Amino acid sequence: MEQLGARLRAQRQRAGASLDTLAAGSGVSRSMISDIERGAKVPTVLVLARLATALGVTVSRLLGEDRADPVIVLRRADQAAVTDPAGWERRILSPSLPGVEFEFIRTTVPAGVVIGEFAAHAAGSREYVAVESGALTVTLAGVDHRLGAGDSLYYAADRTHAFAATGPDPCVYYTVMHVREG
Repeated sequence: MEQLGARLRAQRQRAGASLDTLAAGSGVSRSMISDIERGAKVPTVLVLARLATALGVTVSRLLGEDRADPVIVLRRADQAAVTDPAGWERRILSPSLPGVEFEFIRTTVPAGVVIGEFAAHAAGSREYVAVESGALTVTLAGVDHRLGAGDSLYYAADRTHAFAATGPDPCVYYTVMHVREG
């Protein structure tokens, strides 16, 4: 977590944002951001996503070092994974590449768990969702889209988006995200 805090601070400073500016842009309190930067608190997945969105970067940029190798193998043990207190896990399958704000994510959600709402990304950002198993409801700017196993969805990610496992079984889905600088 100390490394996460250092990366968050470095990214905030690179963006020229003060703690107050980042708090206002992310909806995360100044004290929580300060605690995360000092390694005193572990953020939830949603808090981490809000901070990354406000900084115009991916969560993987905050969780890992850039890698520039022409071929990168990420073994399961080396993949950044964050488990939310509600029991769902977000596992980042893509490496953090220099100058590229892209994520390939596998999310596992217990049945009936509402993940919550993510902030809109910068204009020009894109997300693709594919459901492997279970049922998922993706809410885009207040409109529900129900997906089952094998279904997929694309959307311009410059709108709020929320996810919930809405069936009787756990849900596994993949998200591919390309974030534009905003």
